[in-house]
Amino acid sequence: MSESPNEDALLDKIINVAKKNPKGISNKDISAALPELSTAELVAAINKLLQQGLFDLYDQGGSLIYRLKAQSSKPAVTGDNEEKVVFNLIEEAGNKGIWMRDIRLRSNLAITQVTKVLKNLEGKKAIKAVKCVNASKRKVYMLYNLEPDQSVSGGPWYQDQDFESEYVDILNRQCLRFLQQRADKIKNNPRGPIVGRTQSFATAAEVQKYITDLRISNETLTVEHVVTILNTLVYDGKAESSVYPDGSKVFRAIEPLIPPPGLVQVPCGVCPLIRKCYSEGLVTPQVCKYMDEWLEQQ
Repeated sequence: MSESPNEDALLDKIINVAKKNPKGISNKDISAALPELSTAELVAAINKLLQQGLFDLYDQGGSLIYRLKAQSSKPAVTGDNEEKVVFNLIEEAGNKGIWMRDIRLRSNLAITQVTKVLKNLEGKKAIKAVKCVNASKRKVYMLYNLEPDQSVSGGPWYQDQDFESEYVDILNRQCLRFLQQRADKIKNNPRGPIVGRTQSFATAAEVQKYITDLRISNETLTVEHVVTILNTLVYDGKAESSVYPDGSKVFRAIEPLIPPPGLVQVPCGVCPLIRKCYSEGLVTPQVCKYMDEWLEQQ
């Protein structure tokens, strides 16, 4: 594999899989977590990680197992004092990173010196620059093998700093679908409505497994990510949540108590231009595209 941003992203993904399985991973585990990888890409990536000294190789029952080295999250820096000072500042910042301005102020180095040191450290793959979702024109620096905090990357809901509203909407609908299927399955439970209501709840882990099995996401969604989506269903009045005695949070689909009034269903009910809408003029029902779309759906 040649050095490229795509290669770096691939290596990072495999490293993240290994971080979640500290006892070791096999080729089968990597393929299951990253089904888009071809066999050739997988072999080349593993060889690269072994060459960089990031993985240890073991033979377990005739199968090759790769384990992330504990010291790989803190690469050795053998440069001059300036390089060590900058590296230590970046290491202290953890997975939230540090701005170049803060590095310059805390190290008392000139901006040209900081720029040179950062470039050298990036070339050694000791650190990496990460775009911050809440500051599009600025980057933060962190150790190369760290996964950025969600406050920096925006989590799986962001791609190249853009909020993926369509992706979130798909997850929202699929989570609701799972809860509705659970509710339909136990409807008219012969053991009574109270038992039926209890059995209609699902844990976030169950929903997360359902979403993972659908393979609709290229990102690895954690239970916490799914809880975020499920909470939006609660806020929208499509689901309710409860807490089991063991402290686990559960969710179930519900029917809205009161259907939306007719005026809200018609686009006029929420149109900001309704006070300027007349039978004649620039804004008129006869040429309103929102009214046409609503009528087509009826």
